Amino acid sequence: MHKKTVQKETFKDKKITIMGLGLFGGGVGAVKYLASQGADVTVTDLKSAEELSASLKLLENLPVKFRLGKHYEEDFVNVDMLVVSPAVPNDSRFLQLAFENNIRIDSELSIFFRLCPAPVIGITGSNGKSTTTSLLGEMLKDAGIKTWVGGNIGISLLENLEEIEADDVVVLEISSFQLEYLARIEMSPHISIVTNIAPNHLDRHKTMENYIGAKKAIIHYQQEDDYAIMNYDDPTLKKWEGESSGRHLWFSAASELEHGAFLKNNELIINHNSKRTVIPCSTQIKIKGIHNWQNIMAASYAATLMHADVESIKNAITGFTGLEHRLEHVHTINEVQYYNDSKATTPEAATAGIKAFDNPTILIAGGYDKQVSLHQFALECVRNTKCVILIGGTAETIQKLIQDIKGEKIKPDVYMAASLDESVKKASEIAEPGDIVLLSPACASFGMFANYEERGKEFKELVRDIVAAAPC
Repeated sequence: MHKKTVQKETFKDKKITIMGLGLFGGGVGAVKYLASQGADVTVTDLKSAEELSASLKLLENLPVKFRLGKHYEEDFVNVDMLVVSPAVPNDSRFLQLAFENNIRIDSELSIFFRLCPAPVIGITGSNGKSTTTSLLGEMLKDAGIKTWVGGNIGISLLENLEEIEADDVVVLEISSFQLEYLARIEMSPHISIVTNIAPNHLDRHKTMENYIGAKKAIIHYQQEDDYAIMNYDDPTLKKWEGESSGRHLWFSAASELEHGAFLKNNELIINHNSKRTVIPCSTQIKIKGIHNWQNIMAASYAATLMHADVESIKNAITGFTGLEHRLEHVHTINEVQYYNDSKATTPEAATAGIKAFDNPTILIAGGYDKQVSLHQFALECVRNTKCVILIGGTAETIQKLIQDIKGEKIKPDVYMAASLDESVKKASEIAEPGDIVLLSPACASFGMFANYEERGKEFKELVRDIVAAAPC
């Protein structure tokens, strides 16, 4: 088993400002942990107490000061340390203020990385992170390995730090924003998985080069006994060989690999260190789409490296029904199937969702503009959907892209809707027996919803309303 050098650190009586409490767990985890260590903690967030009520409820009775609704300069100057949420933009004037005053700037994940005694398996990529993370966690647990799953998936493990032992395994989903901070402490996971690279979050990273650079931090600081498991079918990742000291391992849905993981004759095959591991499972996979086969291969390879047995890996694969909000079957009404793919917040994820079905598809898409190209997504809409219903800030952009595509004989009908409610009603009116109604937005939810979970939950409620109204 990989042995890790753990840094020692004390936070007792340190004045610490936590910038960005948020609703995804990281801020709450940092507050709980640092308060438990005897730190003098101040939480500052631009959101109001009402907006943050769910997170604040988890922090009741803790000796913590809250400064909500705005930031105050003194909280970034007269402190020992600033812990920043990954969602805070790099050009924040308050970050700059802390930097100018030589305040140590850190993140929840970076603190965890330094102090965690167990080997870490980190998963990143533009799409497929959460599925791969959850699936790998199930494989390791099924094999009897004590496993902790967290990170960007919405769970902070910082408050569990005292329970995690050196022989456990930690599986973390890591976003590009979190990797920017991890790069500052020059640490990478023992095993890194990169599912794919496609344009994303360019509203924050500004250029594709910056985004790729942030992602590369997951392998950049690996040592000789570390591993990087990457998608052989991804042209960007193929260029990463030699970018770290760790061993580069590959998985492919398109090629048989002499060294690596691939699919052949309904079997998942892993050729590693002159050993061939065969997992006969692909006919029993419940989650749809070639992208999910790639996620399964990546997770299986990492589980094999951690000595999980074939039966446990197979059990996890065949028992895995997918994540909420990721190609989640909601209901079948009058032979029309409704699927919630709200987690598809990138054009590539939504394209994978569309390609998962052979049936005529009515697509609900659109949302917040992350400044990524939607042209290829629009082409996928033209080629593989019956109808597209558009909402949110990108609706007009996608509509125009669909209209401007040349050379396709048949184009889908395109409708504009003012809300998700209106789009679901329209879809139910259009749908015929055998059709799929798919919410796969290709865009983030901001502007209409707090996050993709809220969007997905509303979609499911709207579908259930149709069920309730349908004649028996």
